Amino acid sequence: MPVVPGAAALIRPAVPADAAGCANVHHTSWVETYSGLLPPAHWESDTLERRTAAWQRRLDAGAAVTVAEVGGRVVGIAIGGDGRHVGDHPPVRGRELHVLYVLAAHHGTGVGQALLDAVVAPGAPAQLWVAEQNPRARRFYERNGFRPDGARFVDERLNLAEVRLVR
Repeated sequence: MPVVPGAAALIRPAVPADAAGCANVHHTSWVETYSGLLPPAHWESDTLERRTAAWQRRLDAGAAVTVAEVGGRVVGIAIGGDGRHVGDHPPVRGRELHVLYVLAAHHGTGVGQALLDAVVAPGAPAQLWVAEQNPRARRFYERNGFRPDGARFVDERLNLAEVRLVR
């Protein structure tokens, strides 16, 4: 289990007892990142309680999730897996980064990089989908060799445009 230099973060597989921590990172990151992009009505149903229940089900079912822990607290989460078909876009890489969220207080500490490297081998061919209007995340992925390939998908449920990045 690697420790991130300078961040004192432990990168490890999630266990069912991490459900509340994973949900907190997921929900808080969405609030921090998407509050200005999603309609206010979205937050009526997207609650921490609902995310916690969903994460508990996911982890109880044995989902392969990687967490970053600092001081005994989950501060980041990541999931990698097979490339997915999104909208009309079939996968172009066999490996995909499905989830990568880090609490804003831990941005710039190396936690995000350690999580990315833990679920997608450094430099390996992969794909991911990122919100078109998330410049911080897009810069992070571009530093890691990911580039837009022209694929774009609008999640009509959220009215949120995403672009595919590949390396």
